[in-house]
Amino acid sequence: MQNISIEELQKLTGFYGSNPRVEELLQTIAMVAPTDLSVLINGESGTGKEVVATAIHRLSKRKNRSLVSVNCGAIPEGILESELFGHEKGSFTGAVGQKKGYFEAADKGTIFLDEIGEMPLNTQVKLLRVLETSEFMRVGGTEIQKVDVRVIAATNRNLEQAVQDNQFRRDLYYRLKAITLVIPPLRERKDDLPGLIDLFARQFADKNNINFKGFSPDAVNLMMQYNWPGNVREVRNFVETAIILNRGEVVRSDYVRNALNMSNPSAGAADMLPMPVNKTPEQVERELIYRTLVAMKLEITELKQMFASFMQGAYSGNLPAATPTPVSYVPADNGDKENGNAVKPTTLAGMEREMIKETLNRFGGSRRKTARALQISERTLYRKIKEYGL
Repeated sequence: MQNISIEELQKLTGFYGSNPRVEELLQTIAMVAPTDLSVLINGESGTGKEVVATAIHRLSKRKNRSLVSVNCGAIPEGILESELFGHEKGSFTGAVGQKKGYFEAADKGTIFLDEIGEMPLNTQVKLLRVLETSEFMRVGGTEIQKVDVRVIAATNRNLEQAVQDNQFRRDLYYRLKAITLVIPPLRERKDDLPGLIDLFARQFADKNNINFKGFSPDAVNLMMQYNWPGNVREVRNFVETAIILNRGEVVRSDYVRNALNMSNPSAGAADMLPMPVNKTPEQVERELIYRTLVAMKLEITELKQMFASFMQGAYSGNLPAATPTPVSYVPADNGDKENGNAVKPTTLAGMEREMIKETLNRFGGSRRKTARALQISERTLYRKIKEYGL
């Protein structure tokens, strides 16, 4: 990996950007990948932690072996140890046979432990042993299992603070942090935004055979002013939605302003935070989910209308001119009636419940896809489902 250019690294890793912090990250990936050292990736949700983990595996000597990805925050605490290390027949109710865990599946390859900050303390003990000795025992087992696995972990939490709060083992933290890759949030590398917009637009248009005419300079300038709390993932989703809703025509600033809810285009970054910060974590979390859900509802409804029209025009070879269709949000009928009419939820909790329910239905009950669409962890989704009795 010596003397490899940044452009080549971008193509090899799939992680794009020319910001100095991104270039430093790519160079570090190139140096670390050929080794067997454990790696800790730190970054906000949507910054591309899994992309970096995949890049490390692809550039490693284990590239022809399996890369097993595990979301530690998505697996219920009671079964995480069994999922990671396997179990023996009869070790607990429902263990009808022996089962190999993710570590055995990743033998000779790489295991990517996403959201490692959500891992229970008792499971962290076993992970530390694997890192130090390459040994573990299945749940309910007596025989030592040996594996040859490279561990890449990722988190969006401050693990140092978690150690101080006794939520994460100090010895495991120091074992992992020897090689730490920090992915900067998009708001700290805004100079990469125009290139990312163009890249995602070209990829989506080529994949779907759409003759896309691009974003206007004013639209790009307006997007540069937005804070992008969902980082690169949010940009990709926004670009792809914009292409469909604008039917391949030029995306202009009025669309961007409305889609990003930027009532004041000249507002600074502080004004573009997702919500006021003087609120409890529970209030912040609930409002984030609510805003995401409302945006999804609007996009899905309009997507159904616009995409059908777009495809009809594509088949006929005559794309229709863009004519925005007004869309209003109407929560799903929750079964309550008043004077013969459905009573719509008026509280934030009620609206949140209905929209989580709709999103679950849209993905056929898949909690993983629902959580990803809402940009929340599956553990948070599980709690919400239980809280609302869904």
